[in-house]
Amino acid sequence: MPDTMQNSQKNQSIAPYRLVEGEEYMNDKQLAHFRQILLNWKQELMEEADRTVQHLQEEATNFADPADRATQEEEFSLELRTRDRERKLIKKINETLDKIEEDDYGYCEACGIEIGVRRLEARPTATLCVDCKSLAEIKEKQIGR
Repeated sequence: MPDTMQNSQKNQSIAPYRLVEGEEYMNDKQLAHFRQILLNWKQELMEEADRTVQHLQEEATNFADPADRATQEEEFSLELRTRDRERKLIKKINETLDKIEEDDYGYCEACGIEIGVRRLEARPTATLCVDCKSLAEIKEKQIGR
């Protein structure tokens, strides 16, 4: 999963949500909590993309040795692939922020039940509950994707 490392970094900056017994699911306080997590995460990803561009510009050297040139090209290629995955993740974060604004956040797209605060803490962009995600993964394995 491309966002695992960012999840761990992001979760260090905001304390996990403390559930209060009897509180309504996805109330204003919970929505604000997840909105902040997503905004911080998006900001970190965008800053990393800026650092990559700067790094690529500063480090671009035309080495005479083909092995050195190949090593640099491979390094740049890996960095660009990582940034491409992060670009897709930013798109998913934006879609999730839209769901928060539309009051449609935190509910499974497949069955409509609550995804759960703990699952959303671990994966704020989750769109499926644990059961539906498990079924989807089993189907993927059977199809052979």
